[in-house]
Amino acid sequence: MKNRLKVLRAERDWSQAELAGKLDVSRQAVNAIETGKHDPSLTLAFRIARLFGSPIEDIFNDELD
Repeated sequence: MKNRLKVLRAERDWSQAELAGKLDVSRQAVNAIETGKHDPSLTLAFRIARLFGSPIEDIFNDELD
């Protein structure tokens, strides 16, 4: 699954560790999501969307379109 997490994080000048702290996950989890090695749970996807003030579909793309 493609995502815009790295771009959104960079726009706010947050490190992976800072974002991880805001989401209550490890820095490694943030890295795995950003690089597409891991898809977030639905609960985490909602937390990410709320943090960035965007709908989930604006952050994550299932590549079907």
